[in-house]
Amino acid sequence: MSATRKGLAVRLGGWSTRHRKTAIIGWLLFVVVVAVAGGVSGSRQMTNSENGAGDSARAEKILEDAGLQTPAGEMVMLRSDRPDGWRAAARDLSARLERTGETARVQPPVRSESGREALVTFELRGDPDTAGERVGPVVDAVERTEAAHRGIEVYEFGDATAQHILDGMLTDDLKKAELTAVPLALGILLVVFGALVAALLPVLLGVTACVGTFGLLAFASREVPLFDSTNSVMFLVGLAVGVDYSLFYLRRERDERAAGRDAATALRIAAATSGRAVLISGVTVILAMAGMFLSGLMLFKGFAVATILVVLMAMLGSVTVLPATLSWLGDRIDAGRVPLLNRRRKQGARAAGGVSGRLMRPVLARPKLFAAVSGALLLVLCAPALGMKTEQLGLEKQFGSDAAITVAYQEITGAFPGGPAPAEVVLRSGDIGSPRFAAAVADLRKELAASGEFGRTVEVETYRTRGVVRIEVPLAGDGGNATSRHALDTLREDLVPRILGPVSDQVHVGGDLAANRDFNDQLKTDIAPVFLFIAAVTFVLMLLCFRSLPIAIVSILLNLLSVGAAYGTMTAVFQHGWGAELLGTEPAGAIESWMPLFVLVILFGLSMDYHVFVVSRIREAHARGLATREAIREGIRTTAGPVTGAAAIMVVVFAVYALLRMQDMQQMGVGLAVAVLVDATLVRMVLLPSAMALLGERNWYLPRALRRLPSVSHGEEPVERPRPPLVGADR
Repeated sequence: MSATRKGLAVRLGGWSTRHRKTAIIGWLLFVVVVAVAGGVSGSRQMTNSENGAGDSARAEKILEDAGLQTPAGEMVMLRSDRPDGWRAAARDLSARLERTGETARVQPPVRSESGREALVTFELRGDPDTAGERVGPVVDAVERTEAAHRGIEVYEFGDATAQHILDGMLTDDLKKAELTAVPLALGILLVVFGALVAALLPVLLGVTACVGTFGLLAFASREVPLFDSTNSVMFLVGLAVGVDYSLFYLRRERDERAAGRDAATALRIAAATSGRAVLISGVTVILAMAGMFLSGLMLFKGFAVATILVVLMAMLGSVTVLPATLSWLGDRIDAGRVPLLNRRRKQGARAAGGVSGRLMRPVLARPKLFAAVSGALLLVLCAPALGMKTEQLGLEKQFGSDAAITVAYQEITGAFPGGPAPAEVVLRSGDIGSPRFAAAVADLRKELAASGEFGRTVEVETYRTRGVVRIEVPLAGDGGNATSRHALDTLREDLVPRILGPVSDQVHVGGDLAANRDFNDQLKTDIAPVFLFIAAVTFVLMLLCFRSLPIAIVSILLNLLSVGAAYGTMTAVFQHGWGAELLGTEPAGAIESWMPLFVLVILFGLSMDYHVFVVSRIREAHARGLATREAIREGIRTTAGPVTGAAAIMVVVFAVYALLRMQDMQQMGVGLAVAVLVDATLVRMVLLPSAMALLGERNWYLPRALRRLPSVSHGEEPVERPRPPLVGADR
């Protein structure tokens, strides 16, 4: 390959250093403009039908098309020491609820079988999506009723109260996570570099990439509506990736300066090596995230758009703004030195190189043993995943068993089975006013009562002008157990199609349980094509970038082990409860249904950061003429410091989410943190070098039939053999 040929990363870095003001000011202006414009335009949140799947989503779609919204339903249970001792409190409660002006259709109390409990149901007026913001006066009325009647226990549960608690918890927790992650990342970088300016630069680039993406997402949401937590997922990925990319680039530039090279040469080498690795990793991550478009769920399409945009922003910032800033700062990059931290950084750099060097000697001397041991340890971590169960976690599992809303849900469900989560039959018909249709609805009521699988209160709402009917059918059981699931099956597979099908143009069954099952079923169908797409993309990119069939295959296998370790850990902690108390949580008995697919895509993308970075250094050393084992030793040794720092940042950022109160956020944080930790240590520092040592020169094998494939030009100028490192240099 011609020594004068320059790769894309070198050309971008060269342009940026020659046009520093344009690159830096242009980036900042772009970020500010899109952030402000996006904030003004606002984001579009997905509707219930867009967030659902299957029959339940079609039921929601009928209501949305007809301009109907399912009102936010609430229920309050009163319990007394003796039968009917709640009647005065129930009258008082109904009066207080009416006076709030926020309620509608306050129903007479329903008496339990024991007579000690009564259930008062009602709806909140107005838009159900904002009911949580208006439920305050209703909650106050319930609390005043309980205070005014001694001996009466009061439990409230419903859409509005759950939304109010969920929104408050989610907002507070995510703000806490975002505000905690940034200073933690800065602290780690301060230890890594020992200088404030060098530590601030990657954080500022990562944060500006996220801020710019917030604005871009607002415009993208016009085509792909967003879920409530999409912005937080974007920030989580963007901060981790943005800081890591900048860290790799900046660390290589500082290493080259420490080796005695002038500023321009150091920047050129950093662009040709780490810059190229950033581009390869970024493109791989983007294509991996694109696999989420293959899912049939709008949730994952939103995640895909958000993560693709933020990775693209972080990648572009790292190969353009970063070299421009480094060129502008010059030696001022070391400004703000912290003497104590700087000494520790030098000692840590020597220790990292020494530890990795000492580790490589036995690994490369006995690669079969270390490959077998590390592989066995990873399989042990993966093993619990064989029994993984998934479901959309209900509020009682999200909040924990001691939360007031969970206690209320359990108490109401126990006394009034089917109360909190009725099924919802939605149909469209041009024959709603006919006697034939009325007879069909009456027949449905009779069969529901006779079956014993449904509650007593079946509510029918008819909208004749729109040709839509909505029927609420309470399910036996607690709304999610085997009894409730069997009742739903009876409703969907027998009663509704047999009785209402002949008199309807469209008829579908929705509700919480139906939506959960449809969503979970769709996910099980989606995960196979998404996995195949991601695996194929990763394989092809590694094949083109490294011109090696074995390395492409090993890349897939190592990524699978990292994902398996995440699955196994999540299952062990959150399904079986192993070590859950250490996190201050309790086992939910299942993994959130969207988590396996999300973790698969995120980890397949993020693990390429370390893999590309490490293998690129090994390949670089081999291209200089070193034997494969010597190239492996040097590649691992020279990347030990950056990989350790980058992994520490990712683990800390993800671990912040593991300490939040929401169960799904905890699962995501634990799964990603463990996977990155395992990936950056056991996988990249033990299993990868031992596997490559076993392959030897076959690492660089490319079958003749594949040699005509287009290659991704490295475009690197020859890198001289490094001089003996100065004190504190990574190598």
